[in-house]
Amino acid sequence: MNSKYYITTAIDYVNARPHLGHALEKIQADVLARWHRAKGDRIFFLSGTDENSLKNVRAAHAARLPIEDFVDRNAEIFRALGPLLDLSYDDFIRTTQVRHVNGAKKLWQDCQKDIYKKAYRGLYCVGCEEFYKEKDLINGLCPEHKAKPELIEEENYFFRLSVYQDRIREAIENDIVKIIPEGRKNEILNFVKSGLEDICVSRSKERAKGWGIEVPGDKNQVMWVWFDALSNYISALGYGSPENEPFQEWWQNAQKVHVVGKGIIRFHAVHWIGLLLSAGLPLPNQIFVHGYVTSSGQKMSKSLGNVVDPFVLAAKYGTDPVRYFLLRELPSTEDGDFTIARFEERYNSDLAKGLGNLVARVITIAKKIGATKIPETVSTTELENEIDIAKKQRDAELEQYKFNDALAAIWKLVNYCDRYIEKTQPWKTNDSAAVGDLLFALSVIAELVEPFIPETSQKIKLLLSGQEVGILFPRLDQVK
Repeated sequence: MNSKYYITTAIDYVNARPHLGHALEKIQADVLARWHRAKGDRIFFLSGTDENSLKNVRAAHAARLPIEDFVDRNAEIFRALGPLLDLSYDDFIRTTQVRHVNGAKKLWQDCQKDIYKKAYRGLYCVGCEEFYKEKDLINGLCPEHKAKPELIEEENYFFRLSVYQDRIREAIENDIVKIIPEGRKNEILNFVKSGLEDICVSRSKERAKGWGIEVPGDKNQVMWVWFDALSNYISALGYGSPENEPFQEWWQNAQKVHVVGKGIIRFHAVHWIGLLLSAGLPLPNQIFVHGYVTSSGQKMSKSLGNVVDPFVLAAKYGTDPVRYFLLRELPSTEDGDFTIARFEERYNSDLAKGLGNLVARVITIAKKIGATKIPETVSTTELENEIDIAKKQRDAELEQYKFNDALAAIWKLVNYCDRYIEKTQPWKTNDSAAVGDLLFALSVIAELVEPFIPETSQKIKLLLSGQEVGILFPRLDQVK
């Protein structure tokens, strides 16, 4: 197998602050990056911000700020998600950077044979940054943002997506581009088989208020934000720049994995594939599609105003509890609801009373009976089997992007260790072998949880080495 992986998240519009849905995607991608690194694979992990959209322009005007100042301010807030959520990015790209502008322009030029200009009239949702047919609307509203699209009539450039219909279908059908889960693959195949139309890939500079990447050779047009945004995956690697060694290494010669939300799957699994085929570039290997974080059953969205701020949540409860909840509570490919009550219940049961309590009990007992050295292996076949099952099941679930099930496999081992303590009662018997078993199991658990809750993993390792780190997960009445 190829041991080099290029893992990317979608890049985020900076028209407002990030919410918990943005955090979910970044954390999922981070788990994949950390897991592969732990296996010895070489990883390049990319995220970034999408800054050339109309919605950013309008948000800046509403805030009465120059567009550039508004975008710069909000982009830094999105960048701050990295340290907030303990994300192990290798790079963070902004689509206003020169390297990206150069890459987007090169992609345009490499697709030039399939780009033409014509007059067009259509319904445009600024929230989606996409044209809709009337038949695709629900009661005249965008199905994603519940807003009425704007009627746009102007002369723009179009990309001949239609000529790549068969090749896109074949790539998806044959898993050349593997879409996960299977249901999303079928959704895209049905869409492609229904017939692809050419897509508009520019807008007038007047409508864009002068903001965006100018179309090569036409100073009156700027690129459609999705043409521009999708190219970030290669512009970040030096595509379009003289120094393009990273592009050769990570796009030409690595496994390429896109992590995206279900609302933008068509852009990645249809439009992006068409552009790459036109430019003669390799296709991504996998597109993992996650669901939404919902609030009372409704998609969490900046435009709908029902967002939960990850900065506030992490400040109150800690980074790892936020990571754990999003990975454990939400099915990885489906929507999952967030409420403070559910968050605190999961924190209490799995972290404070679960893993945190187990670690505290074992360390305390080990110190009490003077048996703090971690043995080379365990003394019982049953515990050895439980550890082996946890390792294999965690990895098998992560291969399928089932983050919640991978954590469930680890917590089976946590629960088994609790039962093992009650069974052996080493605080009564001074059974150093049983304590050694538990210390060994904790060292395994620390390794298994590292991709999911890295700070906690490190703290467990420090505790096992004899250092003091405090309570892993304070009771909720201590953090309120």
